[in-house]
Amino acid sequence: MNATSSAAAAGAKKIGLIAAVSIGVGGMIGAGIFSILGVVASISGAAMWISFLIGGIVASFSAYSYIKLGQTFPSVGGAVTFMVKGWGDNKKAGTFNVFQYLAYVISIALYATGFAAYAQGFWDIPTQFFAIGVILVFTLINFVGSRLMGRAESAIVITKVAILIVFIIAAIVTFTPQSSENLSPANWSGPIAMIVGAGVLFVGYEGFGLITNAAANMANPVKEIPRAIWISLGIVVAIYLAVSIGVVGQVPLSELKTLGDSALAVAAEPALGHFGFVLISIAALLSTASAVNATLFGSANVAYQIAKNGGLPPAFDKQLWGKDAEGLFITAALVIFFVLVFPLSAVASMGSAGFLLVYAAVNVGHLRIRSQTGAKAWPLYTGVILCVVLFIFLFGYMLIQERLSAVAMVATFLISWLVELWWRGRTHRSFKQLLDEVDHRKGVAASGT
Repeated sequence: MNATSSAAAAGAKKIGLIAAVSIGVGGMIGAGIFSILGVVASISGAAMWISFLIGGIVASFSAYSYIKLGQTFPSVGGAVTFMVKGWGDNKKAGTFNVFQYLAYVISIALYATGFAAYAQGFWDIPTQFFAIGVILVFTLINFVGSRLMGRAESAIVITKVAILIVFIIAAIVTFTPQSSENLSPANWSGPIAMIVGAGVLFVGYEGFGLITNAAANMANPVKEIPRAIWISLGIVVAIYLAVSIGVVGQVPLSELKTLGDSALAVAAEPALGHFGFVLISIAALLSTASAVNATLFGSANVAYQIAKNGGLPPAFDKQLWGKDAEGLFITAALVIFFVLVFPLSAVASMGSAGFLLVYAAVNVGHLRIRSQTGAKAWPLYTGVILCVVLFIFLFGYMLIQERLSAVAMVATFLISWLVELWWRGRTHRSFKQLLDEVDHRKGVAASGT
């Protein structure tokens, strides 16, 4: 597919602002607020909300970078394009692109596992059955087309956000002196624990980057990308802070630390009774399912763009039944592999650490080309520093508490490097087609045609 035909294909299916915001919110509000809430509480204590705030601040600097890059280089490749533009058409860019693809795969596995944990509360069926089922369902939805994906995502996001707002209001109405005591600074963990907690939950913020993967399907990405990213990130930060404060206020910290992925549902019972438990469980199912949906759409686009321009075997680049969908199916298969092999806690830490490295690399590359994007230097430098610091604290925690995830993390990066060396050396392919396509899109946008 050449640049002209690709652009024409993109123009045939448009994603509007609401759908783009839904992709971002759906990609973020998933396992971050449901499946790993108890884990973060066990680290940060009553200061869990501060960990969410730290994570939001770190994410905001990378969001600024992605906005500037997305406006300048609109492409279905999203961060793949940004990495190549910033680092050049070389093995470094290729390695990071393969790595971020695998990071997306890991995050989808996390969301699917979280979905399965809540689904088992309604039906006594093995969790892996639910996890694989939700992957297959949204693979089918994404295969049908981005317009249907956007409609499904919008409906799911609106429903789950409404349920979370119900919980927030109920937590405020039933706030008691005991709630104030639960939130007391006396129950806060130290600053290092707060930072580690922010690192563990960072996977709950990575979804905003998926919006740039939809840039080629937007009618006006220059205007819609910044609006969609800032709106979705603002919504998510506000919800995370309100929910985390509400959870700590409703449940004694000693109990909260033992609840794992059911922390939020249990926290709804004091205010809403058993109905609240059921309602939050439904929201958890919708949230994790929509995170699978949004991330599968984004990671499939990443995989397709990497393969088309040199990075992964050509199976990702083939058309199936007239659609660029074989990469989507291979992505789903890899997600199922991670679901079957790794536990939720290990997948969560790996996903967060992976995206911290990816965002740091994108920001470093952006510094080299900021004259093209018009970005200010200080937010980019700040983004690099914050991502690296958060990664160091998180990886240190993984080495001490979750050594398997630390080993798997290192192995994933090494595999990415070896795949890049092997495939590029074998085929001598480059990212030239990607760069040509981006230049073509910029030319079309500049001419107004």
